[in-house]
Amino acid sequence: MEFSAFYDQALMRKGGETALQALLPPVVEKSRLAEISDDRYLSEMTRCIFKAGFVWRVIENKWADFEEAFQGFVPAYWQQVPPEVLEELAKDERIVRNLQKIRTVPENARMIMDVAKDHGSFGRFLADWPGTDQAGLLLYLKRNGCRLGGNSAQYFLRRVGWDGFILSRDVVTALTRAEILDASPASQKGLKQVQAAFNQWHEETGLPFSHLSRIVSFTVDN
Repeated sequence: MEFSAFYDQALMRKGGETALQALLPPVVEKSRLAEISDDRYLSEMTRCIFKAGFVWRVIENKWADFEEAFQGFVPAYWQQVPPEVLEELAKDERIVRNLQKIRTVPENARMIMDVAKDHGSFGRFLADWPGTDQAGLLLYLKRNGCRLGGNSAQYFLRRVGWDGFILSRDVVTALTRAEILDASPASQKGLKQVQAAFNQWHEETGLPFSHLSRIVSFTVDN
């Protein structure tokens, strides 16, 4: 299916070219990902994990307190933090006291540190990963990280500026309706179907993957 069908429908729903363009996310040069320090990646992973299944606004409003409680999310420290530190955090009123999510911090810190050993930094690892294989990156984060399945990893990548799609409810609805997706979007089969479609549209239009994703979402009533 050609992307023009989605684009024309999004234009009609959003009131024209100018209005549509204003709603598209900013695009970051991939080289800038390598300039972001690893503590910021651990911070953003944790923010997206805590947002999952919770009121996003609450997490955003408390995030300065999270930064203070987690002492800046330095991976070298958190990868080997004693269990009692995590238990104390579960009593800390500055943050959302969910011990299961708190325990993801050392797990993801270890992943970041392992990646940095091989690639120099986690940011360099992300910068080198091709946008045409976001499905592979999502599977990597799910297998090697903690609670980075579902949409958490997709929102993490979008927040740090990695150009990719997000399988929001509207995007999944649009792809299913267009008979592009006939499997669970969380499955390997579903991710491959989505990746193939977005790769085709990226080559066809030259648009960033994040723009393609957002435009597709605009074709669904909400």
